[in-house]
Amino acid sequence: MDSDTTQRSATNPQPSLPANACLPINRCNLPAKILGSLTYQHHPVPLYLDGVAELHKPLWQGLDKILSVEQRGQFFIDYMQASFQLEHLEEAGLTDNNDKARSKANYLSMLRGWLFDPDSREGAVLKGWVESRFGLLPRWHHGAIPSARSETYQRYMHERTTGIYNTNALESQLDLLYSYCQYELQQSYPDNTHLRLYRGFNKLTSHDILHQFSKHRYVILLNNLNSFSDSEELAGQFGDYVMQADIPLTHIFMFQQLLPGRLKGEGEHIVLGGVCEMTEVV
Repeated sequence: MDSDTTQRSATNPQPSLPANACLPINRCNLPAKILGSLTYQHHPVPLYLDGVAELHKPLWQGLDKILSVEQRGQFFIDYMQASFQLEHLEEAGLTDNNDKARSKANYLSMLRGWLFDPDSREGAVLKGWVESRFGLLPRWHHGAIPSARSETYQRYMHERTTGIYNTNALESQLDLLYSYCQYELQQSYPDNTHLRLYRGFNKLTSHDILHQFSKHRYVILLNNLNSFSDSEELAGQFGDYVMQADIPLTHIFMFQQLLPGRLKGEGEHIVLGGVCEMTEVV
């Protein structure tokens, strides 16, 4: 972060992650209360999912030997196919035709579903993965989710459950995808901790505004998973207001160029939520 942001952080209040937006436990090295906070946005440290680095040492060792981004992407795809038998489902122990059909719900189909509609069943699976791994609760799925007792939360849970039922270690696939994304971001931005990204909003008042520093600078509680763009112009196609934010690299779950030739999008980055300082582009 720049020195101006650091100075503002020292003199302005630091809105914290509300208790109803997170779980007390998760499956990474920092609790949700910290990784989803405004302080973390300003001063991030690495996030590690439990067991991923240790269980998949051959992946990281192989990637370290490859200089080409495209070749690393293909190496990752090949590793995923071999580790989860994505093209040989019977070798993963699935013999029933219905089982095989559900097992086609892999990490790539989840991403395509999200890019088509974040409120899809695939979107519910991804939001559920964030809830499980990082402890950040969804704030929106087919409508605002005020609590676990709300109808929207129950609908989200139904779609999440049916989306992951009888799949082939789908959440473990997503663990590896996030970890590989972090690996590639470190290769591309070895001296950076943040990326400036943009998001279009139709109505700011429909979001949880925790604090307003000035006319155009807000602290917003984001959904637990969100779409951002690396282009201000493209973000403007998705809302009347364009907001910019310095997003920690550790909050980026996926970006369009991560898997060359596999995903189509508008410079899209899928970003973990929590408390986020954002500035309206005027």
